[in-house]
Amino acid sequence: MPGESTTTDAAGDTPIEIDPMLYRQVLGHFPTGVTVISSQVEGRPIGLAIGSFFSVSLDPPLVGFCVARTSSTWPSIAETGVFGVSVLAEDQHETSGRFASKGEDKFEGISWDPSPITRSPLIHGAVAHIDCELYETHEGGDHLIVEGLVRSLQVHRDDVGPLLFFKGGYGRHTRL
Repeated sequence: MPGESTTTDAAGDTPIEIDPMLYRQVLGHFPTGVTVISSQVEGRPIGLAIGSFFSVSLDPPLVGFCVARTSSTWPSIAETGVFGVSVLAEDQHETSGRFASKGEDKFEGISWDPSPITRSPLIHGAVAHIDCELYETHEGGDHLIVEGLVRSLQVHRDDVGPLLFFKGGYGRHTRL
């Protein structure tokens, strides 16, 4: 069927066909937090939105995220060897949209401070910030799986929830 992704099972002998639209629809029913991964290149802040951020390990303290191999921003960040993570707040959906775009200067009009150790840009108003050194990168299909060694971290806003992406749109967390 046109547009389907074909691979083989673990034994390598049975083709598996998954419709990409169905894949997106089903996985879109799982909410993800929205973060901005950023660094500085020649004194200029650069960044991209990520919806696949996760904790990896407590010892050593590692976080991770997945980034498309086609990203034009990630190679520049990777080359610096460091990055900051801004965990966006529920009132920062416009910031998320900006960093998810192919815009030339995504930081234009965005207030930020350099992180304490790596000097990576950390966006004002975020729920939390994490300052990282690039630890490892793994291949994961059409994405890269990136691990960062946490050098510092801090919660900045305990009064709001994180920005969530769910079923193709933004949402917020409510306590039961």
